[in-house]
Amino acid sequence: MTTDLDAAIGAVVDGLRASTVRVHDAGGRGSGSGIVWNEQGLVLTNAHVVRGASATIETANGETRRARVVRRDDRRDLAALHVEHAAGFVAAPTRDSRTLVPGELVVAVGNPHGFVGAATAGLVHRCNARWVVADVRLAPGNSGGPLADAQGRVVGVNSMIANGLALAIPSALVQTFLGESERRIGVAVTPVRSSRSDHAYLVVEIEAGSIAERSGLQIGDTILGLEPHRFASVEALDILRGGYPSSVRLERAERSHAA
Repeated sequence: MTTDLDAAIGAVVDGLRASTVRVHDAGGRGSGSGIVWNEQGLVLTNAHVVRGASATIETANGETRRARVVRRDDRRDLAALHVEHAAGFVAAPTRDSRTLVPGELVVAVGNPHGFVGAATAGLVHRCNARWVVADVRLAPGNSGGPLADAQGRVVGVNSMIANGLALAIPSALVQTFLGESERRIGVAVTPVRSSRSDHAYLVVEIEAGSIAERSGLQIGDTILGLEPHRFASVEALDILRGGYPSSVRLERAERSHAA
C-alpha cells in the first residue's frame, strides 16, 4: 500500500517538475520558482520574485530563456511573464481551488536554496478567497512554484510561510488575475488632438505578448473614438497609421481553464 502511494506521489512530482521553472530576477536580486501556465510561453510567479521588467527563465533541463513581465499585481503577489521562445514548454494542469477541502493531500515543487525540483507534501488546513493554507514545508526559492493536489493539478502558487504553515495564492485568484490581464490590451497611450475624433490616443508603448502585440498594433498608431475605460469592451479599434485610417481587430488569446 505504501509502495503504491509512493509511486503515485512520485509520478505527480515528476509531472510538476516538468512544468516548474526557476525564475532569476534580471536585476540580480534573487531567484524563485515559476509555473508554466500555458504552452504559448505564459509563466506565473510571485511579484516579489521579479522586481523589474524582465527575468531569466531556467527550464527543468537547464536551458535558459529571457522573459518579460507582462502583468504584475503586488497586492496579490502575482506576476505573469511571457517567454518568446516557448518550444518544449509543458503546461501544468489546474484545478479550481474553491473545490479544495481540509485534509486533502497537496504537493509543492520548487527550487529552495538552489535545490532544483525539490518536493514536499502535506495536508490542506483551510482554503479561502485569499490563501490556500497547508502544512507543507517551504523555504526561500519555493516562492512562485506550484502547490498541487494528489492528481498533480495546480491549486495554488506558493507565496510565503506563516506560523510554520505554507500560504499559496489560490488558483481561482490566479484566474481572476489572468482574466483582468486578458481584458487589458497592453498599451500605454497619451492623448493627442485629431480632427477625426474627440478622443484620440497615441500609442507610445506596447507590452510583449499582449493583445495589442498579437493584433499588430504599432507604436505611433493613433487610436480613435474611444474613452479609455471602454478599451476593454471592444473587438476592433479604429486607428490612424501614417496619417491614413485603418482598423485593427483584437486577437484575444485562449484563456486557461480549471480542470
